[in-house]
Order: sequence, then C-alpha cells, then structure tokens
Amino acid sequence: MADALKDMYNQAFLQEFAKKVHSAYQSFDEDSFVEKVMNADWADLALKQRMRKITLTLGEHLPPSYSEALAILYAIEDTCIGFPYLFFPDFVEVYGHNSEHWEMSMQALERFTSRSSAEFAVRPFILHDPERMMRQMSVWADHPNEHVRRLSSEGCRPRLPWGQALAVFKRDPAPVLAILEKLKADSSLYVRKSVANNLNDIAKDHPAIVLETAARWKGSNPDTDWIVRHGCRTLIRQATPEVLALFGYAVSRDDDPLADYAAIISEPDELMIGENCELRYEVHVRQGDPVHLRIEYGIDFVKAGGKHSRKLFLLSDKTVPGGSQLTAARTHRWADLTTRRHYPGEHRIVLLVNGKEAAETSLNLTTGN
Repeated sequence: MADALKDMYNQAFLQEFAKKVHSAYQSFDEDSFVEKVMNADWADLALKQRMRKITLTLGEHLPPSYSEALAILYAIEDTCIGFPYLFFPDFVEVYGHNSEHWEMSMQALERFTSRSSAEFAVRPFILHDPERMMRQMSVWADHPNEHVRRLSSEGCRPRLPWGQALAVFKRDPAPVLAILEKLKADSSLYVRKSVANNLNDIAKDHPAIVLETAARWKGSNPDTDWIVRHGCRTLIRQATPEVLALFGYAVSRDDDPLADYAAIISEPDELMIGENCELRYEVHVRQGDPVHLRIEYGIDFVKAGGKHSRKLFLLSDKTVPGGSQLTAARTHRWADLTTRRHYPGEHRIVLLVNGKEAAETSLNLTTGN
C-alpha cells in the first residue's frame, strides 16, 4: 500500500469518527481515543499498521462485550462508508475470532463488506478453519448483494495483494474453484473482475488446472469469456502454445517466424534515473493469412544485487492482415515508483511477438553523479 494513503488517517478524520461513536455510545471518551491512537509512534506507522492501531484503540474504548461493541458499530455504519473504514471488518478479525462469536462475526463481515471490504478480515478465519469458512463463502456466493458475492471470491484469492497468502489454496485450489464456478457468469462486473483475478492467482501455481478450466468455460457466455481472457493474462504472457491456441493467437516457430523483420530502438540510449526515453519499434508480418498478434516489450531491469528481472509492457493486441508493416512509439518513464526502484547499469530491452523475442536493444541508466 502506498505510504501517501496513510495520511487519510489524520487528526481531523479521527476526531470526526470519534464524534460518530460518541453519538451511539455516550461513555465513549473522544479525546482519549484520538490521543491514544496518535501517540508517539503514529508518524512511523504504515497504512495497515495505522488501521490496526485504530482497531485496537477502538476496542479499548468500547464495551468489553463483543456483541455490545458490534451494536455500536452497527448504529453508525451507514455514515462510515469507503476505504478508510476498513478497520470495521478489521475489528471483527481482531475481536471476533473466538468460536463462540462465529455467527456474529459472519453477520458483521457480511454487513461491513458492503460499506468498505472484508476481503482481508476473512483470511484469518479461512486459515483457522478452511472447511467451515469456505462453506460460508459458498453461501455468500449466492447472496443478492454484489459486494457480498465479491467477498466470496476476493476473500479466498490465494495471492491477494496486501493480504495474507493462503498457502492451503496455493497447494490445492479446488475449494476456491468451487466458488468461482458459482460466479463465472455473475451479472456484476465488480464480481467478475474478482473472479478473473482469483483465476489469475491460481494460474501462477497451477497453470494446467486454469487452462483446463478456461477451455471448459470459454464460449458458454460472453461475460464468462471476459473472465477467462482476463483470468489467463499471466498464462498469455508466458505464451505457451496451448494458451495461444485457446485464444486464437498465431504461433511463432523458429523455422516459421511471424515477423519477417523486427526492430526496436531507444532514443536516447543513455539517460539518468527519473528521465524518459522513446521506444520505437517496427514489425513486418509474414505474408499469408491474417494473424492475431500480441506485441510487447520487455525490460530486464537491473536489481539492487546486480541481477536482472524482466517486466513486460503491452504494445498491441490485434488481428492484422498478412504482410502488414506495423510501426509505433511508446514513451517509457524511468522514474522510481512505489512498486519499482531503478538502479544504474545496462538494461536489455526486447521486442516480443506472441511471446517470442524478435528484436532487442539496450539502454544505459545512470545516477547522474
């Protein structure tokens, strides 16, 4: 999570929230709550740490009875909507994990997910009792509310970003796939995006299972076809022949390449971290029938230890006539991001046509010192 987001939890937000709690619980000490949340370590806490700090301090200031505390949160939940209020389901995760609270916690997660999201809070429940929790997820998959249906998919993603990994489903995704089967033609795009992302997670550990699932689902429904295509994006980037064939991409072989000629250049070919370059490419498609092409460029980024890690960037994905000559340019920015830090050195840049390297160049990145 980007550090800048953590600043949404400031004194003004906490004071406003404290007023809301006080309106439903007259014994709530607003000043003490805000003071204890924003104590000496507050400035150093990351976003999720701040969420948890709010949760724990809220628990200290609400009644010790879990049911009474939930009743207070229910009283104000309609005024606490959006991403900042992820600490509502987090409260359930922290204080409602005991077995005697199971039913109350499931009801609370079902309510709170419609106003923020319980996708992170359900994961400790899954880790504690996978079978029981997945039965609950199956019930939620049939819920009339799209937010609850999405939770049934998003909450059990094996590799949910920012969430605890679910090793049990990395090993065996069968319980997750049973949920996705119920949602594969959902009327809500919000839900379908989650199903596709879940399928893509599974593909990283079980590509053959996802390929089989995609082949079985494909063609049954336009909405399902969208899920299949988006859920197989990692497999498409890997460009295995079976995946390319499933989605109608032409297969390039060493003895029969798709491109008669290909080139990529960087202008300039030396620059400082933080600057931009223009990548220009040209592809001459072989003569013959129309072909479905996916053109990408890949950069072998220099890492801190001197090793390289490739990242792919999509340039074009379309069907073109045989004999076509394709040319275009793309600006690439070399500024540091929260998800990528750049290091000086020679960066190899390749042009890929349906997963096969067709041309290459290089760029020297410097610190400017």
